[in-house]
Amino acid sequence: MTQLRFLRRMTPLSWWLAGLGGVMAAGAIAGVIVFARGLVVTNLTDLVPWGLWITVDLSSIGLSAGAFLLAAAVYLLGWRRFEPVARTATFLGLIGYSMAVLTLLLDIGRPDRFWHALVFWNPHSVLWEVTMCVTLYLGVLAIETAPLFGRLEALRGRFPRVADILGRAHRLAPYLAIVGLGLSMLHQSSLGAIYGVLKARPIWYRPDLSVLFILSAAAAGPALTVLASMLAGRLDRRIRVDDDLMERLAHIVGWILVGYLYFRFWDALSMSYTYEPGRTEGLHLLTRGQLAFNFWALEMALGAAIPIVLLLRRNLRRNRNLRMIALALVVVGMVTYRWDTNLVGQLIVLRNLTGETLVRYTSYVPSLVEIISAAGIVAYGLVAFILGVRYLRVVHHEVESHDELAQKAAVAAA
Repeated sequence: MTQLRFLRRMTPLSWWLAGLGGVMAAGAIAGVIVFARGLVVTNLTDLVPWGLWITVDLSSIGLSAGAFLLAAAVYLLGWRRFEPVARTATFLGLIGYSMAVLTLLLDIGRPDRFWHALVFWNPHSVLWEVTMCVTLYLGVLAIETAPLFGRLEALRGRFPRVADILGRAHRLAPYLAIVGLGLSMLHQSSLGAIYGVLKARPIWYRPDLSVLFILSAAAAGPALTVLASMLAGRLDRRIRVDDDLMERLAHIVGWILVGYLYFRFWDALSMSYTYEPGRTEGLHLLTRGQLAFNFWALEMALGAAIPIVLLLRRNLRRNRNLRMIALALVVVGMVTYRWDTNLVGQLIVLRNLTGETLVRYTSYVPSLVEIISAAGIVAYGLVAFILGVRYLRVVHHEVESHDELAQKAAVAAA
């Protein structure tokens, strides 16, 4: 009887959290198996060393781009109206980067040596530069979100001095915005440069990958922030969300997508002008092979073209359901782009024999351990955001008049 009463008292949110907790537990078990047995339990090989985990890593970092973009807009450009959304974006950024760290601990094979990059510097390595920037920016995000934790009633009641110290961190926000902008721009572009400097993989060996990685992150990061804010407002009526603010940000995302779509098409079509071993076969694999559905349907159509129409046409953008669909498609398109880019360079392998270049194809399907552990990390991100919305008020937009906004801007300028 007691168990039945307990189950009846559980709210939909409790059931949702319980389900995510189960996925996290399964992911933790899968992670222990990886740590105990090594990468032999995965389907990663010498030919395909970067798989599902790297896609989760790249996507979580890309989807966290709203943090540095909106923080820069608020504290460097003076767009104070976006400050509530910047708070949400910063918290999402902290979650995203912590997800990336968890994924990398699984992927590097020797997680006990994670600190080597911090001690044994290799400034000639793009991967080292990304490691340093991600580590430092994770610290910046932790300081930026400190005031949210400082407002916790339990912390203020038991440790008022600690809560006061955390609350004072908001004074550093303008300086953290500058540091965060520099670190983020460096490693968001360098994520593409990691692939772009690998001459042995011709489909990757091109400088424009840095631009594409920045543009895809600049579109998907704010898109996720707006989508998460709108979903929070839908699921909990006590949360105040400024829909006019959401519409303005969605409009900006639409124009960023235009730039991304142009460069993505230019990047793909420019590789079709001449034949080059490895690159031509990779382009064929991407546009007409096993990745063609991802490229044309998920990336180009659903991930870019349709959201552009929905977000740039005012009558469609003002429809909240269509806006949320468009923003969700942007997120799906960015994740698909990272998956395709990561995989296409590894499925084509070149061999040079007696002066002749031979092209070899390989394949990759994630193992069950990879899938479960990755799902556990994604579930952690969802749980962290839900708890942040519920207890830290990371999504709460104070609807203020123009006079109040002008007064705040004057105080900040003084």
